[in-house]
Formats: sequence, C-alpha cells, structure tokens
Amino acid sequence: MKKLFVGHLPPTATEQSLQTLFSEFGTVRSIDIAKDLFSGQCKGFAFIEMEGHEARAAIAGLNGKSFEGSTLAVKFEQPRSGRGRRR
Repeated sequence: MKKLFVGHLPPTATEQSLQTLFSEFGTVRSIDIAKDLFSGQCKGFAFIEMEGHEARAAIAGLNGKSFEGSTLAVKFEQPRSGRGRRR
C-alpha cells in the first residue's frame, strides 16, 4: 500500500470527486482531505492510499493535469524529517 500526496486541489474538491478521478487508475483504499475547520472546504491537499503499481500509474497519469481549474501535484508522500516539538 502506498500513500500519495495530492496538492493544488481546488476548494471544491470532495472525496467523491477524488474517488472518481483516481479510480481510473485502480482501487482507492482511502482518501483523507485536509479541510478547513469552519467552512469544511478543501485546504488544497489530500492523501490517497492505493496499491503500489496503481499509485505509480496515478502519478504518471495525473501529475501536472488540470482538475476543476487547478493543476494537480501528485507524488508519493514523503515522511517529514527533522520536524517536531522542540524541548
């Protein structure tokens, strides 16, 4: 299972619209959209889990493509390093 970072999403992006978009490349296991606490709109990014070969196909097919007026950035999630609470 691979986790994808999807950036540059429009505020109108929903789980259903992302499910439809990414399911063209395989089975979407989970979708986690970052949403504004007050408006409930998308903050511009999401995380999507797919099988490895399907995730690679989604990156190849969607990175740099237009979605609802925005140009998507799709890549494998990179773990944060060197960040955290200071003591």
